[in-house]
Amino acid sequence: MIAAVKSAARRFDPRALALPLAFLAVWEIAYLRAWVDPRLIPSPSGVVQTAWNSLADEAFFPGLWASLYRDLAGFAIGGLLGVASGVALGLSRRLDAAFNPTLNALKQISLFAWLPLISTWFGYDDGAKILFIAASAFYPVAVNTFEGVRGIPKTHIEVARVFRFSKAQWVFRLLLPAAAPKILVGLQLGLVFAWLATIGSEFLLANWGSGLGNLIIHGREALDVGLVIWGLVVVGLVGSLLDHLAQRAENRLLRWRGA
Repeated sequence: MIAAVKSAARRFDPRALALPLAFLAVWEIAYLRAWVDPRLIPSPSGVVQTAWNSLADEAFFPGLWASLYRDLAGFAIGGLLGVASGVALGLSRRLDAAFNPTLNALKQISLFAWLPLISTWFGYDDGAKILFIAASAFYPVAVNTFEGVRGIPKTHIEVARVFRFSKAQWVFRLLLPAAAPKILVGLQLGLVFAWLATIGSEFLLANWGSGLGNLIIHGREALDVGLVIWGLVVVGLVGSLLDHLAQRAENRLLRWRGA
């Protein structure tokens, strides 16, 4: 992760700071000139002080690790199930006919609508949160894997039949390499959905545990707008870092294609 941060820093274009810095300048001026209610909108320097105090709080990093653990555990479960389901449905017309209509129907239901049932059946602990995160990651991975498998050119399949590939060769030398771009796109989307679901589950299943969502909730309950803003900044930074790591992994894995 440290290497990824250094790589992102090397590729960073300073011009990207123009808009955020302009926004911060306008925000500070509006605060100093009392154009906004200071009880509702703190100054940028006030948010920085809140961030410093939060980083010094012994509960901050355990909460960050708790969120990352739920995110990665749910993503791993949902991603593995998504790849397996997408491959199975892509290879078998019978399984596709039997299960795809149901999956498509379930996909139309907002995942957050399942939270009342999840909390009723599994409570509010990490297991319920990870289940919700896994379900959020499952659909984009499964759909993209299915499309990747179905999109394998028929000429490739014919070549594999001519050379009489074994089942292992068929999977590892044809199916996975050919479908890899779509699978990796699905996994990257699944990671994004998993992080959104992580924060959402911590908001809506907040009766137990710690996490970045709880940090924002604490700021709301304490009427500390600066803490809420700091929590949102951390959520955005962590999400951006995870997306960068996923993009680096995809580029490395697809290097053989000249991607």
